Amino acid sequence: MTPEPALEAQIERYRQMSGEQRLEIGFRLNELARKQARERIRSELPGATEEEVERIPKERILKS
Repeated sequence: MTPEPALEAQIERYRQMSGEQRLEIGFRLNELARKQARERIRSELPGATEEEVERIPKERILKS
């Protein structure tokens, strides 16, 4: 399957879901992105405290 039909199929699946199901996916994706951001900070700054690991991604978002 090429990317375009795959995307169309994915969108169709989303349309078949309830609002609650789509919202749950959104929450999961948000948590995954936050987890990845924290892991990246930990790899970039191995000595970072947990407070810094939480604060730095927020600062980066505000700068963009």
